[in-house]
Amino acid sequence: MNNIKIVFMGTPVFGKEILKCLVENDYNVVAVVTQPDKKTGRKQIITPCPVKQYAVEMGIEVLQPKRIKDDFQNILALNADLIVTCAYGQLIPNQLLTAPRLGCINVHASLLPKLRGGAPIQRSIINGYNETGITIMEMVSKMDAGDIISQKGIEIDINDTYSSLHDKLIGIATTLLIETMPAIIDQSYIPIRQNEKEVTYGFNISFKEEHIDLTKTYMEVYNQIRGLSADPCCYGIVEAKKVKLHTVRITDIYYEKENGTIVFEGKGLGIIIDNRLLLIEILQCEGRKLCSAIAARNGVARNWEGKVMC
Repeated sequence: MNNIKIVFMGTPVFGKEILKCLVENDYNVVAVVTQPDKKTGRKQIITPCPVKQYAVEMGIEVLQPKRIKDDFQNILALNADLIVTCAYGQLIPNQLLTAPRLGCINVHASLLPKLRGGAPIQRSIINGYNETGITIMEMVSKMDAGDIISQKGIEIDINDTYSSLHDKLIGIATTLLIETMPAIIDQSYIPIRQNEKEVTYGFNISFKEEHIDLTKTYMEVYNQIRGLSADPCCYGIVEAKKVKLHTVRITDIYYEKENGTIVFEGKGLGIIIDNRLLLIEILQCEGRKLCSAIAARNGVARNWEGKVMC
């Protein structure tokens, strides 16, 4: 085991996989810092995040400050040699960033300086990018603005969704981190300054952006839906109820109909955008379970043909 003391900071599944990677490669993670437990699901059950669940399973100390900028002394007291972060969810105070002798590094899911912020995977698809990747960077007080330590790109397939790209990037991130850790530990890497002229942002998704935007072009709507699939998921309104569109597929089938018109196609259903059919594969109607478009057409959607999703 490498004896350098690492404090890991992260919250969602992506962060859990980075933590797991460090542990399974025998790095000495002495503590985990993550967000406080939150209420989740329809029953609003208080649930620990994926990073905490894994840390508890592995017997690693867990710290959950509500506001880390006001509550970080316990973290400082650990005297970590290195802090590794990935999707933690709070801005880290400068006192923590500068305390470890090997610094504080972040694993970020974009090719910085593109898509600084909390939703780089979703935004890469929504924006229609052909490529994204992973950046390991030095952390500074300004969001995702530190010098680049290492990077690796990946092509975004036209059929990728947020979920599929998320999982691909986890594989890239864990491999790149293990390749980069020796240079971080012996401080042999050559930092690359980000070009501020090329900065773009991948800010968190707003509630408004979850609603399908029928004023956009065909490919923009397609990218919006797949960029949010399956979290938090794009939706439209049919018969005054939300319909979440989990999986859709582009086609070369054309109709001269109003944007948002629902049509039955084959055994399934779809919506018209710019006179072109966007085929719905998996959806979830309000108050009902996830189902295929075929099942919906035979059930809740049997009277939808010709209605307009808004």
